[in-house]
Amino acid sequence: MAMTVDKPRETALKILCDINDKGAYSNISLNKYLNDRELRDIDRSFITDIVYGTLNRKLTIDYFIERYSSVKIKKLSPWILNILRMGIYQLLFTDRIPVSAACNESVRLAKKYGHMASSRYVNAVLRNIARSRDNLPYPDKDRELLAYLSVRYSHPQWMVEEWLERFREEFTEGLLLANNKVPLFTVRTNTLKISKENLVELLAGEGFEVEDGKYLKDAIIIKNPVAVQKMEAFRKGYFQVQDESSMLVSKVLDPKPGETVLDVCSAPGGKSTHIAQLMKNEGTLISRDVHEHKIKLIDEAKNRLGMDIIKTEVFDATTLDRGLVGKIDRVLVDVPCTGLGIIRRKPDIKWSRSSGDKKEIAALQERILSVASKYVKKGGVLVYSTCTIEPEENEERVERFIKENGDFYLEDLSGLIPQTLKKEGLNKGYLQLYPNIDGVDGFFIARMIRGS
Repeated sequence: MAMTVDKPRETALKILCDINDKGAYSNISLNKYLNDRELRDIDRSFITDIVYGTLNRKLTIDYFIERYSSVKIKKLSPWILNILRMGIYQLLFTDRIPVSAACNESVRLAKKYGHMASSRYVNAVLRNIARSRDNLPYPDKDRELLAYLSVRYSHPQWMVEEWLERFREEFTEGLLLANNKVPLFTVRTNTLKISKENLVELLAGEGFEVEDGKYLKDAIIIKNPVAVQKMEAFRKGYFQVQDESSMLVSKVLDPKPGETVLDVCSAPGGKSTHIAQLMKNEGTLISRDVHEHKIKLIDEAKNRLGMDIIKTEVFDATTLDRGLVGKIDRVLVDVPCTGLGIIRRKPDIKWSRSSGDKKEIAALQERILSVASKYVKKGGVLVYSTCTIEPEENEERVERFIKENGDFYLEDLSGLIPQTLKKEGLNKGYLQLYPNIDGVDGFFIARMIRGS
């Protein structure tokens, strides 16, 4: 007789094995499995929580497996290891799943994906941890600060060490804590189709709890965002899902109707569609990406939102397009980066990145920025942005570019940034956002002008 197991937990297990053992991207693997029509919305929310939560807390969870298991992690099969991780996540980091459910469902999965001995082993480890829940053996904060922060907040030691050197202890701990929180779900009103007031009314009428964004007038925070993308209002193009830090990039670019604008690394299209909206769908916006499949995402978004000024093109941002040199009013360079500002959205970044990545990525950023700058007209605007908080990819990159390109200068951002976000660096021409201070994704934005 086939073993019956809880379908949402089994689905979460398959996704975790995909990510941890086959190197799949978390968002792609999740989307693939969540398309199953048999799943209810409540199941999809549960699966998403288990997958992202288990991934996010992997270092802490593995630390306790090493302490409570008689078998070394390396000796465990991927299925049993991921069943254990999910079980421990449910025991230690959720407050609405009873201990009995977390243990029993994990044991059932272990019977199906292992054998009797594995199910007994999983049961023993989970019951031991459940009994010690209120007194877990974390490293001592006073004697081993680095190990304590790494284990308590589940971040690799190299990352914590770098941040401790750059920031004070209190800031670093706040940043680690913020990276483990579920980010706000924010949407941008598509003012080409609907007013914010009407959209708020529409969302509230559908049972969504909404409030104003923190900084921008078109932003709306949805407190209970279940199946938002299945809504009629989404299909009709009344809004785009986008964090406010990302919206601020287009605000700093400050495009005007009728201009010619170029977005050199534009997929999946959040910033491009915002730029088109700020241009009132008048002028020309060239949106490029090196990958054909990513261009399709921009096309889908622009068609849904009703923006016909966006011209998508497959193009490598490191290659110079001689036909555009000196012809563009405003150029956005939203470069590939380490992504250390969006860990709360993509926790697998913590485990896929290493300290050495920054050098390689910074070299790519330098090439893209150098090429993209050549398209800017005299007197035109060049905006550089990343979703990271690392100086080597941010202010150091921009300062080096300015040093090597004497015809560009940084422009004061004070007049373009909401009053509620006044912070140091604005008068120098750049803005660094942090999840723990600003409540949005960690982003860096710089605005440069080409001298005439």
